[in-house]
Amino acid sequence: MLLLVEENLMKLFPISGLFFSLATLLGLLTTLSILPADQPAAGENPSLLANAVVIDVTPERFPVIVNGGMTSRSVSKVQTPLKARGLALSDGTSTAVLVVVDSCMMPRPFLDEVKTNASRRTGIPTDRILISATHTHSAGSCMGALGTPPDPAYLVLLKERLVETIVEASTSLKPARIGFARTAAPDHTAIRRWIHRPDRIGHDPFGNPTIRANMHSAGNLDTVTGPSGPEDPELSLISVQTSDGQPLAILANFSMHYFSGHQGISADYFGLFCDRLKESVAPDSKFVGIMSHGCSGDVWRRDYANPASWAEAGPIAEYAEELANKAITALNEVTYRSDVDLAMAEQRMTLNYRVPDKQRLEWARRVVEQLGDRLPETRPEIYAREQIFLHERKRTEVVTQALRIGDIAIATTPTETYAITGLKIKAHSPLRNTMVIELANGGDGYIPPPEQHLFGGYNTWAARTAGLEVMAEPKITESCHRLLEEVTGKPRRRPQQDRGVAAKRIVKLDPHAWFRLDEFSGPRAFDSSPRRNDGIYEPYVTYYLEGPGHFNHAGQTNRSAMFVGGRLRAPRFNNSEDWSVSLWVWNGMPAGVREITGWFLSCGNDHGLDADSLHLGLDREARITLLRGSDLRESKRGQSEVERWQWQHVALVCEDKSVQVFLNGREEVSMELPASPSRFLPLFLGGRSDGESNWEGRLDEIALFERALSPVERTQLSGRR
Repeated sequence: MLLLVEENLMKLFPISGLFFSLATLLGLLTTLSILPADQPAAGENPSLLANAVVIDVTPERFPVIVNGGMTSRSVSKVQTPLKARGLALSDGTSTAVLVVVDSCMMPRPFLDEVKTNASRRTGIPTDRILISATHTHSAGSCMGALGTPPDPAYLVLLKERLVETIVEASTSLKPARIGFARTAAPDHTAIRRWIHRPDRIGHDPFGNPTIRANMHSAGNLDTVTGPSGPEDPELSLISVQTSDGQPLAILANFSMHYFSGHQGISADYFGLFCDRLKESVAPDSKFVGIMSHGCSGDVWRRDYANPASWAEAGPIAEYAEELANKAITALNEVTYRSDVDLAMAEQRMTLNYRVPDKQRLEWARRVVEQLGDRLPETRPEIYAREQIFLHERKRTEVVTQALRIGDIAIATTPTETYAITGLKIKAHSPLRNTMVIELANGGDGYIPPPEQHLFGGYNTWAARTAGLEVMAEPKITESCHRLLEEVTGKPRRRPQQDRGVAAKRIVKLDPHAWFRLDEFSGPRAFDSSPRRNDGIYEPYVTYYLEGPGHFNHAGQTNRSAMFVGGRLRAPRFNNSEDWSVSLWVWNGMPAGVREITGWFLSCGNDHGLDADSLHLGLDREARITLLRGSDLRESKRGQSEVERWQWQHVALVCEDKSVQVFLNGREEVSMELPASPSRFLPLFLGGRSDGESNWEGRLDEIALFERALSPVERTQLSGRR
């Protein structure tokens, strides 16, 4: 009926602006018609209305093309059905619909068409509809990616079913109440992207030695230095009940890529999690459990840092049940309210692709010409064809959204987003109760933070799966921040680490500068002392990894920076011939790899070695090494091996014409000098002044003092009693 009215309106009012205003009015009337008669009138307190549905989206024609791999594959059986789960929310004035689909990823033009069709039938504006993929790698293909094309028959079915999901969810809205819960599930997610040793750099599909980090590269821990970023273990939950307390829906969000190992169509752990929720919460009802995909571009379920856990994973059902049980326990802490209003905002922006240069394009055309009509099978063939796609498209439109439901917020990215980006968005959100849903409203590939592009690896190879411009991550992140500010009417938060006992000790000692190294990005390392003597990160540093645990209060994670050959340039000392540096070090290099395992402190002119320069690091056996000048034969070496991947405290004290180095509060090495080390030379952390054998590992809680630390102060800073 509405379509017929629209057609008549277009004939009567061919001017597009007038038609759209009338169509909007019709949409509003339609929206009002699907709400209960007892909805609040204008001016009254808002009262939440909700409905949830599940629609089957399992392919019906077999074999069906499945994407999620490098090359195309088809399957002919169903292990677990695929579903689209819809949740509609309204405050009586504004309505929003969220749909989570068991799909690897869905392209924006396809989803835009779904939203347009659904909007015509419901009157809900397209920018009030959020559609995201769970990212199961065993669903029917609706998007071309790498060597896999979309399945034409499945595209038609999925489009129809998604429109049906939105329509059914937005009807029969009933009075409801809502609450938020969170819990930690660190045993169910871990970083899968690890940094290679500098002598273990791999080659990309274009033949260049660029792979300094890659996913699943830590099978042999001797070849890596550490994970390239943090994981996000938070399992967050938005619980919706009817006004009389009956469970209606739970929208969960978790950052874990997918479980894998399926031979047929499967909803992966996402579907099993939802089934387990229903069985436990409300088995004999229309309750809908929903698992949305958190920021999971660089995480998976295997903890590579713990080899004891590398044995074959338990059944996927066990994994899903454990995660669901954590959610069910967390629900006991939910406080519900019904007097909530809704606000939703959307931004569409154009981002460039990283298009091939002339040489790469010529290479790609030669390879693709040899392919003929067959699909690519090798990595060079796959990525050659991708260069043609990027060259032809040049740029694309991406969509971000923010939704506020009372004091709960949701932000979305259309990409495979790293965990650090999700942590960043949540930390800056004006509302503490915020979840971030990725692969929403599009499937625009990986967006590594800019510093991660320097490390190369699969997540950065230019293709439709990772082709957006280098600055896509900060642009999308900033869009989420702005949208969250818009829907909340509040400024973004400025996250800052709290100060536990160890941090307060540093404050009392009045440092010249204190770098907590808790930044989400560079290049500035903020000084946490009142003096504001900020430092500057060089490239090849990554951020927000776990630091030594005793600097924050219980339950909060201290953060550190991971140095991958880059350095931190610290402020010079001003007023004293005596000076000290206190810092925590975490070595990522195995012993015996190179003559110097790594330098982590250096006082000397940039790009060179001076006779008066001073350098501190670990030798081949990972023992403390102190060097003045450039001749390693004159270095002084300690006796204790600094254990790999363990936090250790180091203090360097320069007083008169002597230097002492303390490891965990005990003197390890000392040196008499002909003159005091010059306080006017530049000071570098994470590498030597000439850039030779720079640090491969983490540093944290660096405190500079314009005086010699006393024995009592050194003991306090090391954490020893």
